[in-house]
Amino acid sequence: MMDKLQQRTLRNIPLDLIDVLNTRDRNKRVFADIVGNFQKVGLKKPVTVAPRRGEDGSERYLLLCGEGRLKAFRSLGETEIPALVVEVDNEDAFIISLAENIARRQYRPLEVLSGIKRLNTLGYSANDIATKTGLNPTYVGGILNLLTQGEERLLIAVETGKVPLNTALEIVGAGDDDTALQAAMQEAYESGRLRGKQLTETRKVIQRRQSLGRCMGKNTQRKKTDVSASGLVRTYEREVARQKLVVRKAELTQQRLLFVVSALRQLFADENFINLLRAEHLDTLPSYLADRVWPAGSAA
Repeated sequence: MMDKLQQRTLRNIPLDLIDVLNTRDRNKRVFADIVGNFQKVGLKKPVTVAPRRGEDGSERYLLLCGEGRLKAFRSLGETEIPALVVEVDNEDAFIISLAENIARRQYRPLEVLSGIKRLNTLGYSANDIATKTGLNPTYVGGILNLLTQGEERLLIAVETGKVPLNTALEIVGAGDDDTALQAAMQEAYESGRLRGKQLTETRKVIQRRQSLGRCMGKNTQRKKTDVSASGLVRTYEREVARQKLVVRKAELTQQRLLFVVSALRQLFADENFINLLRAEHLDTLPSYLADRVWPAGSAA
């Protein structure tokens, strides 16, 4: 395909001869910036098109890269646009368009994922797709694995950076086994792959996946589950574990508070410390803490 790309010519193409497949909605503010930039400095980079014949045999062109530039030119009332004309078949045209999509700073995750899936359907291996798109082979292999499993919710989470790819694959590998899933989460946390915000986001994705299913369709309904004795037991056990965790956290908080109260009582028993606080105008405490330090309501 690279040899074909090198065989290209630069021409001015009439806008009404260029066809756009899978057109995308544009951010209005970003689009206005593009138009304003063109008015000031003109087009810096031509669009890329491939020649095609219309149904009546007329000359047409398929847009491969540069839809934003094309729309900007139309909004400015231009009738032609500089374009690189390349001779490629439909398959190579799709690969060029996908690679351009990936190269953009902001792109739609579903577009890239569907593109990878389509190339795989056409017979391309993970290594082939990686070579043609510039993506990491391991990443492509993992994405194909998730695509095969129908894990659309996890795919979006991976592509938006909420869940690491390895963690997503471990979640899939755990299946419906809660114990295996918890073990995978624990291992990811201990290894440092899941910390902070990512850990929180991963838990949210898992909960949504369990309750809403694997897909992200607009009409996704809550997944129906059969009420059985074993299911009720699992639900009960999860709730008991959650309640135990709440109790442990409460006990730890209480112990810390008692330590603080005990320490403050000892400090406030020292007259030198009291004088120092008074000199710095720090001799008052919040009422809820003062009531614990001095149950009688006043300092000793």
